[in-house]
Amino acid sequence: MSDNAIAKLIAQLETVLLGKPQQIKLAVACILAKGHLLIEDLPGMGKTSLSHALATGLGMSYQRIQFTSDMLPADILGVSIFDKNLQQFEFHKGPVFNQMLLADEINRASPKTQSALLEAMAEQQITQDGSTYALPNPFFVIATQNPQDQSGTFPLPESQLDRFMMRISIGYPSAEAEMTMLKQQQHGQYQTQLAQCLSPQELTTLQQQVAQISASDAVLKYLIALVEFSREQNQANGLSPRASLALLQAAKAWAFIEQRNYVVPEDIQAVFHSVAEHRISSHGLFQGKALSDTIIASVNPIR
Repeated sequence: MSDNAIAKLIAQLETVLLGKPQQIKLAVACILAKGHLLIEDLPGMGKTSLSHALATGLGMSYQRIQFTSDMLPADILGVSIFDKNLQQFEFHKGPVFNQMLLADEINRASPKTQSALLEAMAEQQITQDGSTYALPNPFFVIATQNPQDQSGTFPLPESQLDRFMMRISIGYPSAEAEMTMLKQQQHGQYQTQLAQCLSPQELTTLQQQVAQISASDAVLKYLIALVEFSREQNQANGLSPRASLALLQAAKAWAFIEQRNYVVPEDIQAVFHSVAEHRISSHGLFQGKALSDTIIASVNPIR
């Protein structure tokens, strides 16, 4: 397996987002599993820096969109403009036609605008004015959102949340990491020189290798037991079959990062919170992390 390039990418990301190795590994695993990533946190935590560093390290075409309440779907997808010379409409592609798209503060846009990404994230294509356009390959969306108790936010509907393979939170840095950051800025070293670690073609090859990683029947039974327990605890909004597939893909990617060609229960446990929590309704007996903690603690791995 080609682990040197991934290790180099992770090491570079750790110079950008100090003291957050778990979040970085989850973000890289999400890409290797061909998933989209949602980062929920307060402003100024490094969400944009992480996405920019990922795009640079992977050599991807990249564009950031600042979502606002007055934004329209055409601002993302593109617009058809009438050409007088040709006497026909010509489609001008929007920023979604990049290999990596940062939807910054996605929950500040209206639900109508948020929905413009649904087809793109699920099918890697968009439909505009009756015509369908393929998106680049690979195609990856990183969306950031502020906590819902902040003003001017619209909650993401379940259908939108389910399009994200993972949701992570960066959180405050440790005192040591923040001290390092302040010293770097004080000495003019805060802006890290980023290098390309992989090409998009090499990433596609690695994604294919991840897909070939094996999971035994015992491991699959453990995964199913976790999913079924979520449904028993929260019948209305337990984990769906799509969530089961996402959990398996993410666990394979985690195993790949750990330099193994097979999945163990610990791989599933490592990614479970980021894959499951945003898919579990907050209206049940448990909420988000509390339910995911309960599921992991209650279901024993089958060896």
